[in-house]
Parts: sequence; structure tokens; C-alpha cells
Amino acid sequence: MAQDQGGALKRGAWLCFLDESGVSLRPPTRRTWAPKGQTPILRHRGHWKRASMAGICCYRPDGSRARLCFHSQPDSYNSQALIGVLRQLRRFLRGAPVTLVWDNLPAHHSRVMGAWLDSQRHWLQVEYLPGYAHDLDPVEGLWANLKEVELANLCRDTIAEVLDAAWQGIARVRQESTLLFSFLRYCGLNL
Repeated sequence: MAQDQGGALKRGAWLCFLDESGVSLRPPTRRTWAPKGQTPILRHRGHWKRASMAGICCYRPDGSRARLCFHSQPDSYNSQALIGVLRQLRRFLRGAPVTLVWDNLPAHHSRVMGAWLDSQRHWLQVEYLPGYAHDLDPVEGLWANLKEVELANLCRDTIAEVLDAAWQGIARVRQESTLLFSFLRYCGLNL
């Protein structure tokens, strides 16, 4: 990571970690309370309707700033959808150079993605996490935080309501930039 960090610093680039996750109408079950003797019951529709989310934790290599870019959609991510997410990232960071770190999802290595990435080298450099190294990805901390706060025990009738709760969580995290740095530290990484 230090080599990539140095490269990002020399280029004046943001160091960005991207990860995808999903939500459904089945709530993440967390601890709760109830009056003694009354077991809490979560009632949900049990449908497998899902939506996908992409989170991008963005850090200045000198540690001066952190930002959070977020995208959601009803379907799974494929190469074309991820290209749209990366275009959104470029607008979000106002065209600044980026060193992107992400996992080895097949859509990250497709021909379509490879051709597009080759055409974007003037602003985007991509590095891949080692296999099975989700513990090195700060965005995993974002997903854990959302599922522990806004999405915990959340029983809603539509996937749009679940995504609204996720967006509220994103707004909360954006207001507390120290959280973004804590996700990075939890991975054992520092700038």
C-alpha cells in the first residue's frame, strides 16, 4: 500500500477504495431490547428483492481530507454499471486524479472494463487488493456501520424504503469525516 500511497501523493491523486454490497427486504438482525419475558419479533415480507450499493471511501494521501461517494441501483453491478459509478466518482472529485483500489470482482476484470480503464489513464490508476483480503478494504467498515445503525432490524415493505435508510446513513457518515478515517485505521492502514 505504501508504494501506491506514494504514487498518489506524487500525482496529487485521491486514494479511493471501492466496494459493492447489497441490501434486501430481509433486515440485518442485531441485538435489541424488549420487556422481560417478551421476545422481540421482526416481521418482514421475506421477499428476496434486492438492491446493490457501491461505496467509495476517498482519502487525500496527506491525510488532510476524506470524502464518501455512494451509488445505488436496483440490479446487480456489471461492467457497464461500474463504469457509470466511476464516471460519477470523477464528477464527485471534480476531475481530480484518482488511484482506485478495489477487489477482484469479475466485472472489474472484464474486457469492457479493461478497455474503458485503458482510455481513462490520464486521471485513473487502478490497483487490486489481494484475493480474500476484504479486511484491507475500509468500505467494509462503512457497510458494517450502516448495517449496525440505519439498517439494523429495519423491516420495510419496499426496497426503496430500505435504500432511503441507507442514504440517510450515508448522509450521517459524510457529516462525520472522522468515521471515514476510522474505517481506514481499522484495516490497519494509515496515510
